[in-house]
Amino acid sequence: MSVVETLAGLDLAFEGLKPLSDKQRRAGIERPVFDASGHFQGYRGIGREVATQFVAAGAIVVGLDLAFPEADYPYATRLLDIGDSKAVNACCAALLADGGLDVLVNGAGVLRLGPTETLSDDDWHDCMTVNASGVFYLLRALVPHFKGQRRGAIVTIGSNAAHVPRMQMAAYCASKAAVTSLTQTVGLELAPFGVRANLVSPGSTDTPMLRGMLPSEEAMARTIAGLPEQFKLGIPLRKVATPAEIAHTVLFLASDLASHITLQDLVVDGGATLSA
Repeated sequence: MSVVETLAGLDLAFEGLKPLSDKQRRAGIERPVFDASGHFQGYRGIGREVATQFVAAGAIVVGLDLAFPEADYPYATRLLDIGDSKAVNACCAALLADGGLDVLVNGAGVLRLGPTETLSDDDWHDCMTVNASGVFYLLRALVPHFKGQRRGAIVTIGSNAAHVPRMQMAAYCASKAAVTSLTQTVGLELAPFGVRANLVSPGSTDTPMLRGMLPSEEAMARTIAGLPEQFKLGIPLRKVATPAEIAHTVLFLASDLASHITLQDLVVDGGATLSA
């Protein structure tokens, strides 16, 4: 299986790059290339964890992001601004020229907070560009490849904020609702070609993004308990998710273990949305 992920996705496998063991094939991994083109935390958090897990499973991973500040990564890296449609087209063409693509994981994400009337045009456009338009650019560039090979999987990192409204998150919620519908529509178009498309929608997850919003343990505890003044339920499992828990779900949906699952949005939030 090959996957491309924007910030939190992973396995874009290219044909002819590296032989796989029988164990790797049983796990549904086939020469993946990882596109971690995340604008906020492509080199850490969920995206980094997903890439790391695919590497551990034997995948060949290529990370795509605006920047890679560390000196060394366990996977190849390419710089990409997924908000630039021409750059996305060129990057996808270059990757496909190297071989085949089996899996695309869309994981790039940004968050802009504030009451609706205080959000700037840039706040709105940033969320829409990274969280939705960038996914569209990647899909538009790669769907013909998926149709041609008549197999593959797409996993988009959504959010439980697309399932329930959240105060001070108008731009983010709208962008995640848009990418949810986009992914499912593309999944419907690709189903006759044997290609699956699903979403993983995390709730509160222990990432740098969340720690920036909740800098103290007290703030974290309040989020877990619930914020009635914001009409926000707590987390029934009494903890936030770890990036590994989200990555496990992505890996599952990208693998052959999920071979008859498509058009689904798997919410991984400890029960916070009460299956809404």
